[in-house]
Amino acid sequence: MKVQPRFIVLVSLLLTAYSALNFYIGWHVAEWSAAVVIGYSPYGFWIPFALLAYGFLLGRIPLPNALKPAGRLLKVAGSVYIFVMEIGLLLFLLADAVRLVLWLTNGVSEAYIVGSGTVVLGLIALLLLVGSRNAWSPVVRSHELSIDKPADGGKTEWTVAVASDIHLGNLVGRKHLRRLVERINAMKPDLILLPGDVIDDSIEPFLRNRMGELLGRLQAEHGVYAVLGNHEYYGGHTERYVEEMKALGIPVLRDETVEIDGKLYVAGRKDKTAEASGPDGRLAVRELLRHADPRKPVLLMDHQPTQFEKAAEAGADVLLSGHTHRGQFWPNHLFTKRLFELDWGYMRKGAMHVVVSSGFGSWGPPIRLGSRSEIIRLKLVLQAP
Repeated sequence: MKVQPRFIVLVSLLLTAYSALNFYIGWHVAEWSAAVVIGYSPYGFWIPFALLAYGFLLGRIPLPNALKPAGRLLKVAGSVYIFVMEIGLLLFLLADAVRLVLWLTNGVSEAYIVGSGTVVLGLIALLLLVGSRNAWSPVVRSHELSIDKPADGGKTEWTVAVASDIHLGNLVGRKHLRRLVERINAMKPDLILLPGDVIDDSIEPFLRNRMGELLGRLQAEHGVYAVLGNHEYYGGHTERYVEEMKALGIPVLRDETVEIDGKLYVAGRKDKTAEASGPDGRLAVRELLRHADPRKPVLLMDHQPTQFEKAAEAGADVLLSGHTHRGQFWPNHLFTKRLFELDWGYMRKGAMHVVVSSGFGSWGPPIRLGSRSEIIRLKLVLQAP
């Protein structure tokens, strides 16, 4: 495959910008370290710092089996650094604004360098602790949704557990997955829905750590259903993932609609990523729901929260999405809020209920600020027959 010159230029510019940004952060930390650390060594600082700054990229390079644990360690450390980089940039810019004012007036003393650096690094450490707690301590958010359709068979209330964006991989592993299984099963749900990004890119950690053993313990009277998210495509193991889920008794709906015990429908769209393969990459939502009986409730899973109006017009009663993580940590939610009609929470679109989850797991750093790891508990209330 021929690499386009435009692609090379773009990658070069991005790497240059990334390097410059990290040099700015590293320079501040090095300046502070030189002032407070006895025996400070430039090589002893910059080499480990460079490995950390580029760890998320370096950890993706294919390695021999003997070196794979080192590669995974680099990727994990680099993932955490993504948060440090973003928050560190904002805090050091703020400190430099004060520094500029001091320089224009009375000059900058070494005491300010030591003091400001200590404050910034202390805040980063504190935010790491708070953000880690938010990521690893999931909450259950409940929504009661009334659907103006008669209950078939007399069942007027359904409990539906929803967990999007679990991102099982090297960072989100068996321990966090066990929390998910235990909390969902404690709800005794009628139905469990997983709206995409169950795995984080590669399926290898999922298989190596036998996470399927735990995921397969999810229990619901009317079954567990999933759809593909963008990360199931990114890893390049879509078919293997679908096979593994099928073996666990969890169908992955790819532009499919299934009728649940003759009472309601669950429909699952392929992720929007499939559209990159052409206009026929995934079905239009109207086509997907064409054969569903409009007298029965329709629950639609679509990983990325888009096309609300089309889903409502097609006859969906509930639309479930994830993907956004609500930015995962501040101030990213300011961008997701502008990018999506709804980036988190609940809204009504005509007669359709929309619920967008911030997700159960995390992508990149296992850090959440301004968002929480969450499970959604839906109480569907239908009309008495």
